[in-house]
Amino acid sequence: MDRLVFSSLAAISDPSARTQLNNEIANMSTTGFKKSFMNASTATKVSGPGFDTRYQPTNSNQDRIALAAGPVLHTGNKLDVAMNGNTVMAITGANNELAYTRRGDLRVNSMGLLETGAGQAVRGQNGSISVPPGFLMNITEDGSIFATNPTSPSTMPPTLVGRIMLRDASETKLQRRLDGLFEPVGAKGSEGREITNGKEPASLVPQSLEGSNVSPYESMVRLMEMNRSYEQSIKMIEEAKAVDESGTQLLKVV
Repeated sequence: MDRLVFSSLAAISDPSARTQLNNEIANMSTTGFKKSFMNASTATKVSGPGFDTRYQPTNSNQDRIALAAGPVLHTGNKLDVAMNGNTVMAITGANNELAYTRRGDLRVNSMGLLETGAGQAVRGQNGSISVPPGFLMNITEDGSIFATNPTSPSTMPPTLVGRIMLRDASETKLQRRLDGLFEPVGAKGSEGREITNGKEPASLVPQSLEGSNVSPYESMVRLMEMNRSYEQSIKMIEEAKAVDESGTQLLKVV
């Protein structure tokens, strides 16, 4: 009986799965958003007086990014890019830390720096990428950025102004930061943030945007299953209470 109550109570009180699902549903239309999966739950003994059967499942606070591709839409915008395979793009996060993203709606800010739609500076091979004001830009599949002066003769070749820092994360486990960006598992401060390229080539799809890889149908099914599991756990606790009260009444009669 004690085990039954604690198992049902743990299923109700653990908010990690619900929080993760709510986050995925809220970002269903966010450009380049990637869903994640939690670590396997482990049984933890409840401290304090009571029976030795008082164990409840607990999940790790970290989640693992699933880089499965989302739908790719051709926009025709020369600053939009979508990433192929397990390619991630390096940007500058909080405290000037190296971080990664799949968000490819790029723009040039008032300082002439290339940044994402969320305002994070895109990293090149040698730091931030500066774009000459008024120049027309073109981004190639390998992340090279060419700028063309619209006032120059058409015979003038475009100028290479930078190359986006792309990494293949097919052999690197990534976790989500508090700001929604990605970082390698175990990264602390400025250490362990560089990703070693895997076997797949890191490349882009120019003039395109990748949508979220969250399936609305799968999310709704999971939400219904979660609600049913909650209701079943409540019924189990009520049944355990009823059985316990019946046992108490029998003891009183004796």
